[in-house]
Amino acid sequence: MKRLALAGSFLFAATSLAFAQDASPLVEPVAPAMAQPPAASPPPSRTRPESATDEGGLWGVSDRAEQQARASGQLETDPALNAYVREVACRVAAEYCGDIRLYIMNRPFFNASMAPNGYMEVWSGLLLRAEDEAQLAFVLGHETAHYGERHSLEALRATRARATGAMIASVVIAAAGTAAAVNSPNSASSISDVTRIAVDAVYLGTIASLFAFSRENETEADNVGFDRAVAANYDPSAGQRIWTSLIAETAASDNPDTRRHETRGSIFSTHPLSADRVEALSARAAAHSGTGQTHRERYRAAIRPFLDEWLRADLRRRDYGQTAHLLNQLAAHGEDLGVIEYYRGEICRLRRAEGDRASAVQHYANAIAHPDAPAAAWRELGEFAARDGRQAEAAAHFSTYLERAPNAEDRALVEARLAQINAQTGGVQ
Repeated sequence: MKRLALAGSFLFAATSLAFAQDASPLVEPVAPAMAQPPAASPPPSRTRPESATDEGGLWGVSDRAEQQARASGQLETDPALNAYVREVACRVAAEYCGDIRLYIMNRPFFNASMAPNGYMEVWSGLLLRAEDEAQLAFVLGHETAHYGERHSLEALRATRARATGAMIASVVIAAAGTAAAVNSPNSASSISDVTRIAVDAVYLGTIASLFAFSRENETEADNVGFDRAVAANYDPSAGQRIWTSLIAETAASDNPDTRRHETRGSIFSTHPLSADRVEALSARAAAHSGTGQTHRERYRAAIRPFLDEWLRADLRRRDYGQTAHLLNQLAAHGEDLGVIEYYRGEICRLRRAEGDRASAVQHYANAIAHPDAPAAAWRELGEFAARDGRQAEAAAHFSTYLERAPNAEDRALVEARLAQINAQTGGVQ
């Protein structure tokens, strides 16, 4: 979370980059990345504004942010997932389908956005938290509403007066240096963790500058997102349900500071989720005569191949209360229990509170009763059995782990453990 705080410090300065250019944009228009709109997609709904205008400057900042997203190692290029999310976006905002250039980012936080130049980011943390397609559709409808109503341009004009020349200069220098580091062929090995945090801060700060929306903007986007989702025959309660779930996740946090702060509809401080917003969406859903569809099964099928990877990333945030809440939400329909039970075990193993050791073993045992259990569940059971002196049981679990994960990175280490156990017990490798 430290890098998110750093991002906030760049907010107004990054916005002001739009005014630090001459008659040309900061970068050339970015070509579409992998899994972008096919040739048959409709044409964009709007043309590029003159670079000397406020909106043209904002497009320049958007180009820079898009370029960084496109080059990021966190970009998810799976064609099926990209096609699915883009299809939902086009379903709720058909008039902007030709504008959308989608980037799914493997970042374990709830976030989606659509920049003024049409580039859209959807983060894995959002996809993990949306319970069904209707909820995803509402959020994408909400973000395309910001795009359609040009809320970013409103935000830029509202904040421009607060940005000083010194702030502009400092961020231009920082952005130039960190952009060079990001684009270096050897960047993965040549920059330190501290520098990487700074790189992320500039990137996230640029993103934040594009979406510094007012509460009035957020309310308008909620209403438009609701209308778009309902018009596409989605469940009218989707908006109220996803915002309520995020508020509940905040309340479940292990961090007292997180619990005290207002829940946000994204990682940035520009999307506060107030009780008034949830109540307004609930009232609109109650007044709607139709029911609409959730398409939960279709949604779960689309994200299922990524659950293990995304949950592992979420666990690295070390907010076990929030991750446990998320796991309970995922388990509500009795699906994917092998993966879910494994990560419940991981929470207990890492947290190490009273009673967690026994709970971890039980969750891992629950996990291997399901066909979708990660291979690592057998490895962890083997570790616990070995520590308790149950060597034959440990050997069996380690052997199963190696069978189920033949290309595991720790294969040599586990093989060595297994050989040691077999030598002690007289077993055969």
